[in-house]
Amino acid sequence: MARSASIERNTLETQIAVSIDLDGTGIARLDTGVPFLEHMLDQVARHGLVDLEILAKGDLHIDAHHTVEDLGITMGQALAKAVGDKKGLRRYGHAYVPLDEALSRVVLDLSGRPGLVYGVEFTRGMIGGFDVDLFHEFFQGFVNHAGVTLHVDNLRGTNAHHQAETIFKAFGRALRMAIEPDARLGDVIPSTKGSL
Repeated sequence: MARSASIERNTLETQIAVSIDLDGTGIARLDTGVPFLEHMLDQVARHGLVDLEILAKGDLHIDAHHTVEDLGITMGQALAKAVGDKKGLRRYGHAYVPLDEALSRVVLDLSGRPGLVYGVEFTRGMIGGFDVDLFHEFFQGFVNHAGVTLHVDNLRGTNAHHQAETIFKAFGRALRMAIEPDARLGDVIPSTKGSL
């Protein structure tokens, strides 16, 4: 059964198309107009072993806020559609990822309940031309529309680029674990409620 989805979101501020294949090989085709975010999303695809295709046009003449937030929303919608009823999935995922002096932890639950706990203090406000505040907006949009509980913690780091990269690599690894089929579950939904 194909575990993939394509979603389009068109507003007066952004036009976004996201395709995701949960059984991919880590290929990312990204054209968003926000290069640093593309670098981070490439980490998610590569380390999550999901294929991502994202095309986005937004009001970047104002700033990247609407584009980044709406990308999170659209990716969340695509993930929710691709995982379906979540039968036989591990449900939970977690990862610690280091990069030189930086270390981040991401824990994810395909709970059906949106929740974000975001413990990240970047050492500077900009990475190149990217405002690091927008990472929170991305993850908030993602969890709201994916229906996942997500804990993101940067445990240490002095280089903001390294901090961001460890977060997104850990996010990819945690996502990969959560969406993996669990052979012992068979066709069972991993919840005592019988649904997620």
